[in-house]
Amino acid sequence: MRVIRKITELRAFVQAQKASGCSIGLVPTMGYLHEGHLALARKAREDNETVIMTIFVNPLQFGPAEDFDSYPRDLARDRLQAEAAGVDLLFAPEVEEMYPKQPAAALKVLARTNCLCGKKRPGHFDGVATVLTKLFHLMQPDRAYFGMKDAQQAAVIEGMVESLNFPLEVVTVETVREADGLAKSSRNVHLTPEEREAAPQIYQALLKGQRMIEQGERHPAPIIQEIASHLQKYSRAAIDYVELLSYPELEPVKTIQGKIILAAAVKYSAARLIDNIVMNCE
Repeated sequence: MRVIRKITELRAFVQAQKASGCSIGLVPTMGYLHEGHLALARKAREDNETVIMTIFVNPLQFGPAEDFDSYPRDLARDRLQAEAAGVDLLFAPEVEEMYPKQPAAALKVLARTNCLCGKKRPGHFDGVATVLTKLFHLMQPDRAYFGMKDAQQAAVIEGMVESLNFPLEVVTVETVREADGLAKSSRNVHLTPEEREAAPQIYQALLKGQRMIEQGERHPAPIIQEIASHLQKYSRAAIDYVELLSYPELEPVKTIQGKIILAAAVKYSAARLIDNIVMNCE
């Protein structure tokens, strides 16, 4: 596995792969890899001749009071895990390499952002869209892989790719969880032992909502209330949001039908965690 930190070297690698007729699978990450990231890499390995993973903590998607400086980083560790998962090239640029000067243009996401994390983190998805547009241009991937743990991000990216006619397929992979149900996340390392013990209750709360739907409940309000009550009682965290929306449109629904998302975010002392369940309803 090669590790590249410069765009000029990356371009040369991509051009060589394209000249050889190799399909390229891209796995964009912010590093501190866990099983969720590795599942994306393994899926990309199955689908493509060449797998490129990026490790870049993108400052554009962090707000002024968010955890950019404290976001966990360990490139040596990530390198070993990426290689074991079958990655061919690890692109790990410095911030100055990706953003060498004040940009002359920027992207603004117009849909699927006025809810969930987009509502709580203004500008976040504009930063995601900007860095992904740069990576898509640089890598020219046939497929790009994203985890459903951040289902809003996946929906935003699918919308962006469709709207801007990027010649690639967005592939989503189901959330990878710990044995107790907690969604794998790089931010889990910031939980205290007591918080880590309670954090699986986020998923348990969402499962309660799912069961209510499966048992016939079709009004969002009681489901949202039940999820919020469970989180208040058991999660030992401050609730950021609990929402039930259509998916991938991410619009409010009066009556539950079709594909929907149950989503929640909570704040612990040093970590903000998100989770969701996407389901089809008759």
